[in-house]
Amino acid sequence: MGLKSKRKIVMACSQCQSRNYTTVKNAVVHPVRLELKKFCPKCSGQTLHKETK
Repeated sequence: MGLKSKRKIVMACSQCQSRNYTTVKNAVVHPVRLELKKFCPKCSGQTLHKETK
């Protein structure tokens, strides 16, 4: 069987740095860091969430 390259990543808010979301991505297909607009309960609005290390 081949190697599984799906990794669990954590999304952090770009304003308050709270880590709100987790997701899975394939590191071979998408090598760049993921950035999504998500709802942050601490900031009470939609903010940019970036993939952390």
